[in-house]
Amino acid sequence: MNKLNLAIAAAAAVAFGATAAQAGPVKPQPTKDKCYGISLTGKNDCAAGPGTSCAGTSTRDYQGNAWKYVAKGTCTKIKTPKGYGSLNPKKG
Repeated sequence: MNKLNLAIAAAAAVAFGATAAQAGPVKPQPTKDKCYGISLTGKNDCAAGPGTSCAGTSTRDYQGNAWKYVAKGTCTKIKTPKGYGSLNPKKG
């Protein structure tokens, strides 16, 4: 294997490892609330619906069934282009 192919293979392995590390749910954070509909694409902490495996797998910004941990009491005050955050899954 030449140096270029070896470098490409190494970069792919690192990228895959970083993605795989996010596949499970984020560790529970009892001092925070799960807030649905506020995360950006691929930045959710878990629960991104069918076809996704968990953390980092949301497929669009502000996905209603994907949540992110936020400070307690702040979720429903977070405004996005699609409305406010929700303590329960939202459609859309």
